[in-house]
This record gives sequence, C-alpha cells and structure tokens, in this order.
Amino acid sequence: MELEEYRRMAAVEQSHWWYRSTRALLAQVLGPSLAPGARLLDVGGGTGATGAWMAARGRLVAVDVEPIALGLYRERHPDVAGVAADVRRLPFADASFDAALCVTVLYHAGVSSPSEAVAELARVVRPGGVVCLWEPGVRRLRRAHDRVTHGARRFAVADLRALLVDNGLTVERATGAYAFLVPPAAVKMVLERGETSSDLDRNAGGLGGVLGAAARAERAVLRRASLPFGLSVLAVGRTPGLRGPTDPVV
Repeated sequence: MELEEYRRMAAVEQSHWWYRSTRALLAQVLGPSLAPGARLLDVGGGTGATGAWMAARGRLVAVDVEPIALGLYRERHPDVAGVAADVRRLPFADASFDAALCVTVLYHAGVSSPSEAVAELARVVRPGGVVCLWEPGVRRLRRAHDRVTHGARRFAVADLRALLVDNGLTVERATGAYAFLVPPAAVKMVLERGETSSDLDRNAGGLGGVLGAAARAERAVLRRASLPFGLSVLAVGRTPGLRGPTDPVV
C-alpha cells in the first residue's frame, strides 16, 4: 500500500462512512464470538480503522508489515500492543489467541499465497477459536483504488469459504457486504480505467448520509440472511476444537 494511504486512513477513520459502517458490521458478525477478556489479534490492522474496536472486548494485539501504520495505530489507540510482522510469518506461538481478524490483507500483491496466510492465522488461534476474513469482492472489479493499495486480486464469497475449509476451519458465516455499491463501482471502474486514486479522498460523508443509511439497511438484512456477493466479502471460520465462544478464556 502507498504510505500516503495510511495517513489518509488515520485522518478519516472516525469520520468516513465506510469505516463507521464496516466497524458496525464486524461487531455484528464477529462480536458474539468474542468472550470478555479474550486474546485478540488484528492482522494487517493498518491504523486501526477496522479492528481497534476489539480492544474494548479483550486484550488486543495489532500486526502490520509497515512500521508507519503501527505508529499511527498506537498514536490513536495507545492501549493496543503493536507488532511489526508479515501475515505469513506471525511471531506468535501456536494457539496464542482466541480470535483473529484479517481485513483487506489477502488481496495485496505482497501476499503471494492467501492460503499460506490463512494457515498461519489458523495456527495462532486456539482450538475452537475464530478467524474472520474480510476482502474486496467481485473478482473482475479492479478499480483505481486497488492500484493505490497494491491490490493483486479480489474474491468471491466462495473463495473465502474455500480458504477457510482448505485450512481445516469450519465456516460459520460467509456473505457479501456493500452489495448496493457494486453497480456504481462497476461504472467507476470503466471511467477510471488506467487511473490511480484513493476512495478516501471523496465522499467521506457518504453522499450526505445516504450511503451510511444504505449500509444500516443492509446490516439489518444480514442479521437474518447472507448475500451472495458484494463490493466486500467476509467469512468467519472456527478452528477444530471442543471449546465454544461462550466458554471461559484461560
């Protein structure tokens, strides 16, 4: 990712409609699996815009390969421990965490094997713990923003399911998100062909609150059903083991 993009993220993480909506959806989907005092991992956490909310649920460690990202994370979320590391070589013992969140990491050009990265996430999560993946959706929808963030691939819901299953996890939830953004994003892809630009430079307020309202309506739907596609896709998997999300953490 371009280093300037981290500064953009840090500047708008509390105000941008997408970050607010994404945190709300992650809390809705992943939150019930986080027992009080859980050991939590935010992998590729950037500046904390999508994962720092977990610090209120337990003991959170943030990992990112870029030191500037970790510096911005700690500056805004001083209670979170930061570790510089590659998702494919995490410096933690087996079963060190109860849950791991990985948001928009596997699509990066620097991650040559998404499956290898998911295997490493599964390794550091305890038996019966959870791994949550969130990635850009619609495989063919490569846009100007993907070039800024050095994105090499996008995913279908089925791709995230397969990544979890192939690494021994049981899929508890897999769905698309921001499905309402796919048509306008497709138009933008055509208009921006060959360009490089960041989505964070525009529409922080979400068209006067319209996009935020659409995201809230979609979250209501996602409480009862899953979507087959979306501009983002997410999946939650559980590692093999007997302990469930409400069992005490030791």
